[in-house]
Amino acid sequence: MLRTIINELISMFIDDGALALLAAVLIAVIAGAVKLLGLPPLYGAILLLVGSILILGDSLRRVARRQR
Repeated sequence: MLRTIINELISMFIDDGALALLAAVLIAVIAGAVKLLGLPPLYGAILLLVGSILILGDSLRRVARRQR
């Protein structure tokens, strides 16, 4: 029973491995651009929003394709 609870908690955060990986890469790249390249934080926030929406759209497209 404990194993089931732990598996459910893990799957709640990492249901789609590609989604989690792409989100982590997006955050790392934009944080690096803001800190190291001097990208204005507002532009970083906009890129983060747009990138997150694109990643989510890609994930939804893949799920829809699998369900057909």
